[in-house]
Parts: sequence; structure tokens; C-alpha cells
Amino acid sequence: MSESQGSEGTTQRLPVLEKEAGPAPLDQSASAADYDPPPPVDEKGGGERRFWSARRIPAAITALVLLFVAGMFLYDIASVRADRPAMRWRRELAQQLAERPLDDIWVLVGAGVAAVLGLWLLVLAITPGLRSVLPMRRTHPDVRAGLHRDLAALVLRDRAMEVSGVQSVRVRMRRSRADVRAVSHFRDLDDVRGDLDATLADAIRGLGLTRPPSLSVHVRRPGRKG
Repeated sequence: MSESQGSEGTTQRLPVLEKEAGPAPLDQSASAADYDPPPPVDEKGGGERRFWSARRIPAAITALVLLFVAGMFLYDIASVRADRPAMRWRRELAQQLAERPLDDIWVLVGAGVAAVLGLWLLVLAITPGLRSVLPMRRTHPDVRAGLHRDLAALVLRDRAMEVSGVQSVRVRMRRSRADVRAVSHFRDLDDVRGDLDATLADAIRGLGLTRPPSLSVHVRRPGRKG
């Protein structure tokens, strides 16, 4: 608001229009170029990679083992430099390595264990992990989302139970396929299977996954009691 003095010396308040923050409705005073359109949704899929696991437990175990071994060797080397005898375990280890042949059973077992542990660490380093998280399509360049496979299976199960004639449903969600096994207590099995195919296909599209899994539906009659 602003103030102005009139000809008679009185003070009058002149109306002032204040523009509120935020987008205004599109009218003749604003053009469409003043508004940012929503980010497009990626409908093609296939561009998002799997989530990588942090591997905290294997990394922590490896770091602790290496720290312990390096600390023991460093302490022993410092003791020898201080004109003290080497530790007993290092003398025995050096003696065993010098006297035992390469084809000894314990040498082969130790080499095999070391090779298996090394191979395990390499597999952990080159594989993403987190197989239970399915990547979803991006709706914003700075946001990446994933859906747990158990939750996706629960959504498909709830949608399948809405189909007429379905008594019970068991859904097993995998990375590339959704296995659905339903029990129908009335209606023709082919009709129930057709409704399940249509309903679950729509449900899978609604999940927004980057790589929608294929659908496998099996319908049977309930078993006889007794």
C-alpha cells in the first residue's frame, strides 16, 4: 500500500494490487511460455539400470580382517627393528612355508580357501545386488525410484482377487516374470484366466517399472477336502 497527500493536506491511501507468489491461472495477461511444463514420463523403458548394493557387511568384514593382519605384521616388524625377537606365530609360519612342499594337503586347502574368498569378493564387486528392488521409470531427472518385489506381488494379488470367480491367488514376482497361480471355485476356467490376463496386464503397466515383467497365469479348481 502507498500513501499520498491530497490538495487539502489530508492523507489518503491509494489501492495497490499485489501479485501473489506462485503460478497464476493462464489468461490473456500471461502466455504459455511463462509456465514450466511437467517433466515427460519415460514410456520406452529399458534406460534404468538396477540398484547397486552398498555391500556394507562384506566391506566391513574385509576391512577389519585386513586391518588386523596388517596391524599384527606391522607390530612384529617394529619389534624386530627394536632388536626384539620376532613373534612365535610368524616364526612358525615362515618355517612351515619354507619346509612344506607345494603339493601338501594343507597348502592346497589354504590356497583353495584364498581363491574362493577372492572370487567371492570379485563377484560382489562386479554385480549390482539388490535383486529384490525393481527399478521404476523416471518422472523427474533427479529422482530415481524402485519397487520391492514383495510389494509388487501384493499389488498383483489384490488386483487378481477382484476378478469374479477367484477364490485364492499366489503370486511370485521375479525380475523378468510374474508367476500367478489362482484357484477358481466357479465360472469357466478359460473365462477366469482371460479376465486375470487383462486385469494383471493393466496392473503391471500401472506399476511403472522400467522393464515390465512377463505374465504367467495358471488357474485351477480347488482340491477335494478329505
